[in-house]
Amino acid sequence: MAQPTALSPATRGSEFSPLLREIKSAGLLERRTAAYAMAIGINVVLMGLIWAGAAFLGSTWWVLLLAIPLGIVTTRAAFFGHDAGHQQIAGSRRLHDWIGLVHGNLLLGMSYGWWNDKHNRHHANPNHTDKDPDVGEGVLVWTLEQAEGRTGLHGWLSRNQALIFFPLLTLEGFNLKVSSIRFLLGRPRREARLELGLMAAHLVLYFGALFLIMSPGQAVLFALIHHMVFGLHLGSVFAPNHKGMEMPDGDTQWGHLEKQVLTSRNVNGGLVTDWMMGGLNYQIEHHLFPSMPRANLRFAQPIVREYCERIGMPYVSTGLIDSYRMGLRHLHEVGRELREQHA
Repeated sequence: MAQPTALSPATRGSEFSPLLREIKSAGLLERRTAAYAMAIGINVVLMGLIWAGAAFLGSTWWVLLLAIPLGIVTTRAAFFGHDAGHQQIAGSRRLHDWIGLVHGNLLLGMSYGWWNDKHNRHHANPNHTDKDPDVGEGVLVWTLEQAEGRTGLHGWLSRNQALIFFPLLTLEGFNLKVSSIRFLLGRPRREARLELGLMAAHLVLYFGALFLIMSPGQAVLFALIHHMVFGLHLGSVFAPNHKGMEMPDGDTQWGHLEKQVLTSRNVNGGLVTDWMMGGLNYQIEHHLFPSMPRANLRFAQPIVREYCERIGMPYVSTGLIDSYRMGLRHLHEVGRELREQHA
């Protein structure tokens, strides 16, 4: 894992300011609304073509193959919802909310409000064991303290979590819907009405189209494959970003630059990697400047890397396979004591 740089309290709070000025002077925080409009439009067209292809193939078994590209373009829709939540696309918060609601609730059937609440807490304290919901104790555990004393099914999951991590991601598409509904049902009815209505519309349109085009068995299989591909794709994008990096606790006193850089890891690659990962392979830059348009992240990377090198801040960027290896190694190590006790 990256080792934190020892900085005095006097410099800890001000070290981000010179980098921010440099990024602003390069114009990298300026909106790229036209580029987003084109990208969103292309994704909507692709989604429409896939559904048109499904209607053309009808109840033949070949139609199931279209669940794979549909899983990919719906992941793209999730990326646009994510970017809307970070106010990356345009200058209006209201417009961002509608983009997020359409992509999240209507197209994906998951709550934009739930995602924003969870994701903003993650950004505020990434990898913080007490404050980041992404490393809270659940099906998986991220620290030795969380793993301690786990027995039964939870114990088995913790002992084997590195082996079952990617298979578990195939369930993430379903988990997003369930977690969204639970979140919204706990909100005041007035606040949740719009989101629940859009999610209900999604379910009616989605399953209505499936059962209209296909036989019941094919419709269920199509939905399963689609959501498994979606969950695996989306989870595989978020998995390399923080797992195996520094995990601060309540005693850690870091400034913004330390908090975001030391807990994050970039994934090397070119335009294909950028497209498949929705720009989140530039995780360090995204965490430092969450409102930066996705297309600008690759231009910010050399500036941020050079600045970190100049001040002696560790900056981690690896290949995709290495990033997964680091994350899985961390999960495996967390379950080590349980495996030894069970041997």
